[in-house]
Amino acid sequence: MIMLDKFSINAFQRDLIEWFEKEQRDLPWRQDQDPYKVWVSEIMLQQTRVDTVIPYFENFVSKFPTIEDLAKAEEEKVLKAWEGLGYYSRVRNLHAAVKEVAETYGGKVPNTVGEISSLKGVGPYTTGAILSIAYGIPEPAVDGNVMRVLSRILSVWDDIAKPKTRQLFEDIVREIISKENPSAFNQALMELGALICVPQNPACLLCPVQEHCKAFAEGVQKELPVKSKKKAPRAISMAAVVLKNEDGKLLIHKRPEKGLLANLWEFPNDEIISDLQTPKEQLTEFLKTGYEVDAKIGQAFTTIEHVFSHLIWNITVFEGEIKGEIHETDHLKLVSLDELEAFTFPVSHQKILRSFLTK
Repeated sequence: MIMLDKFSINAFQRDLIEWFEKEQRDLPWRQDQDPYKVWVSEIMLQQTRVDTVIPYFENFVSKFPTIEDLAKAEEEKVLKAWEGLGYYSRVRNLHAAVKEVAETYGGKVPNTVGEISSLKGVGPYTTGAILSIAYGIPEPAVDGNVMRVLSRILSVWDDIAKPKTRQLFEDIVREIISKENPSAFNQALMELGALICVPQNPACLLCPVQEHCKAFAEGVQKELPVKSKKKAPRAISMAAVVLKNEDGKLLIHKRPEKGLLANLWEFPNDEIISDLQTPKEQLTEFLKTGYEVDAKIGQAFTTIEHVFSHLIWNITVFEGEIKGEIHETDHLKLVSLDELEAFTFPVSHQKILRSFLTK
């Protein structure tokens, strides 16, 4: 590989791993190398900051300490333990994959690329992370941190948003990974990207592998990596309503089994699509046609913005009273405030509830 010509792989490995062994953060999933805990942590860390993940990880593994515990758990309880982390497809895939491991592999996380990568929700990065960290197998685990670090170290100007560039970095890691200590090597690359070789202002003067870095030598470290911009998320205007009946119970609805935020609970809501009706009028009509609920909707008491990777929800939230009886189903329920604790809500609707309770 041309870009590795004159690159001292052994010296780079040594400097990187020595730094990691001295400076690594004390993270709960590093206390042992249990493949199950490594797996859970890596799924949680996808698109989520370490500081956010720590309490969720500790809570999750306290509720489901083994693969068997998670495999046997009801989906509602698994979703509740994940509540607030977002990207719920991650935990649904994890739950399905764990069931397969329990049934097919006797509850032991497999230790081959073919077997691990066949599990639901386990891509090349997670495969490499589990194999290298938990089993000491020298497989690449290439995420955004790793691509940023290596694009600077080796002065790689390929667009990291393109799949073929990720493959390039996987090939590079296969060449330079420590065969003796792949666990520390892969974790060190990730740690370096998280703490030192950060996106905007890399702390080059603190970098343990500065002398190996071509971008630093050329003064172009802030220009790398090259990454094409994503489309701006689409903004959607919505209206939601917190409805109470005469007993003070609140009406909640379960989202469909597939699609965005599948199977989570929420307050009744609808997209505002017409200029001919006010949001209040649209909500009233939606409740009648969608839920067969007759309600008196009052004033809006808050607005909520919630940002997804591809969408922005701008939600105007009303309060209201239910008139008449409600026909409850598996997807439509009246619940007390105490009973709400058992249901899993997306972050946007957790915000709605907090605003309702504190208004």
